[in-house]
Amino acid sequence: MEFGIQFFPDVGPAEKSAQAYWADALALVGECDDLGYTHVRTVEHYFNAYGGYSPSPIVFLAAAAMRTANARLITGAVLPVFNNPLKLAGEIGMLDAISGGRLEVGFARAFLPHEFARFGVSVNESRARFDEGMAQVRLLLAEENVSADGRFHSFKNVTSLPRPTQRPHPPFWVAALASPESFAGAGTAGHFLMAIPFGGAKMRELLGLYRDAWRAAGHPGRGRVMLAFHMFCAETMDEAVRVAREPLNGYLKSVVAAASAWTEGLNSNDYPNYDKIIAALAKETFDTQMAKGVAWIGTPREIAQRILAFNDEVGGFEIASLQVNFHTISREDALRSMRLFARDVMPAVRRRLQAA
Repeated sequence: MEFGIQFFPDVGPAEKSAQAYWADALALVGECDDLGYTHVRTVEHYFNAYGGYSPSPIVFLAAAAMRTANARLITGAVLPVFNNPLKLAGEIGMLDAISGGRLEVGFARAFLPHEFARFGVSVNESRARFDEGMAQVRLLLAEENVSADGRFHSFKNVTSLPRPTQRPHPPFWVAALASPESFAGAGTAGHFLMAIPFGGAKMRELLGLYRDAWRAAGHPGRGRVMLAFHMFCAETMDEAVRVAREPLNGYLKSVVAAASAWTEGLNSNDYPNYDKIIAALAKETFDTQMAKGVAWIGTPREIAQRILAFNDEVGGFEIASLQVNFHTISREDALRSMRLFARDVMPAVRRRLQAA
């Protein structure tokens, strides 16, 4: 199992300035090579404390590329629905060059109604815009002198520059939250999968759909799955709970607030049951996340046991993407946690998995 770090800002100016947030993030990225974290990842969101400090993953990852020589740089994820594919393809090629071919590109449909409203895009166009946009970006990266006549974007005889350093293009990931169609679609297309296991054991069924679709489409192996977790590692459980409880509760409240329109009467065929999904998420707390095994908070021994149990529960996954400074956790606390996790948890988990 690989372990990397991700940054999902869920603070606003009242809690921390953007300058301070990204200075902390880059300082933590600078530890990745020495500690053995294999990727750095961030999101694309807008306008709101939930994610709004990160409107461009490409910008942050370009800076992160200068702080690590080995870690892969992953967009987690870019949103085709709000981007022109011509611009996005060019930026991907540029970052792949800057990083020496270490970029991996995660794509997502977006799910926050306030973003659609402010961009003037209908939530009912989400899936169509995603499918078209991702296909056009892939075409622009993989081939030269290409044309496309789309519903939302069209172009003729275009060669995108810079050409990607990795050929035919950097690895593609697809983000999925809860829709079975999204998990199966990623497998059928042969893309890697990134997800957030809010539902705990329910993730086993969804990952099964992905693995089955991958094999049914004739792709070699069984794909790759990256799951995101809040992680805080400390010498004692009391310390871990003291530092991480309120930041995790704050993060959970911020995602529900950002997505609240789904529980206030908004409906879309592109987002079936999202009213129920967000209503269920509104009931989640530090304690429920710990009970489901999806918050990795505690001592090294406790976290290692939690990782192994959850891995068995969902049928196995390849990569853990760790939120290490979620909400208001300080740089100093996050760094101590990262170092302890790398020293004591990573080797313990790998020994157990190798022996299994």
